[in-house]
Amino acid sequence: MAADLQISDQTIYNWRKQDRIDAGLEPGITSSDQVELVAARRRIAELEAELAVTRRASELLREVVSPKGGSRPSR
Repeated sequence: MAADLQISDQTIYNWRKQDRIDAGLEPGITSSDQVELVAARRRIAELEAELAVTRRASELLREVVSPKGGSRPSR
């Protein structure tokens, strides 16, 4: 059947192994946990990018405005 569908033996093996993991018959990360993990990693990347932008904006504001709010540099 795999040959008829042009699916490799390795792909069938991977599917069967993942099915056994999902059924709790083998140790490993379940499909649902894998989906959740991918979403969490994506969200972490988004938050890290937002944090980098916020830090850069803070640096730019620090360069423009002195801590005392004056227009002359301190001596």
